[in-house]
Amino acid sequence: MGMPTESRLALVRRARRMNRILAETYPDAHCELDFGSPLELLVATILSAQCTDKRVNMVTPTLFAKYPTVSDYAAADRAEMEEIIRSTGFFRAKTNSIIGMAQAVCDRYGGVVPAKLKDLVTLPGVGRKTANVVLGNAFDVPGLTVDTHFQRLVRRFGWTDETDPVKIEHLVGELIPKREWTVFSHRVIWHGRRICHARRPACGVCPLATLCPSYGTGPTSADEARKLVRSGPFS
Repeated sequence: MGMPTESRLALVRRARRMNRILAETYPDAHCELDFGSPLELLVATILSAQCTDKRVNMVTPTLFAKYPTVSDYAAADRAEMEEIIRSTGFFRAKTNSIIGMAQAVCDRYGGVVPAKLKDLVTLPGVGRKTANVVLGNAFDVPGLTVDTHFQRLVRRFGWTDETDPVKIEHLVGELIPKREWTVFSHRVIWHGRRICHARRPACGVCPLATLCPSYGTGPTSADEARKLVRSGPFS
């Protein structure tokens, strides 16, 4: 996959043109997790692992009401929390991560969720992807959210053949202006959820078709492709 004869300059130009088209296609692209504070977004993002945003949003109102502060999470009864978040899957591991994260925030950061990548990634259950979600959407610090949709699409776009999320993050960061990293992540994720599906992308109605080396992976008939398009809220 990819465009082996494409120069670096041509790749940058193509990537930025694709970003502009995605911006026109998804002008309202945003984080689909509901939250009211950095702490709430951090908890919701931990819960979103191997789970749909829609399901997380069904669970978090009860969770946020029961544990309004980081101290509440740190002192939470494990069995009670597990019961609240059970439907998100991997609930025991997620409970460990949330309680551990909260205890670390209390012990190391005075009960305040840190606003730096190097600090966030030291917290239990928090990797670069989660940290960038929180930084970009709660602190307005540009970050690329390299989730499964993002990885799949940038490879399908022929931007990189890398499979390592950190390498992908750095490579894409060189193609897209830093100020747009957060919203660009949302655009790509929205596109992956709505049109560029893993198994049968809706190529026939894709606004990126003329710029994508993977055009034809899915049906190219507009009528057939249109049936594959999905609308939110999403997984």
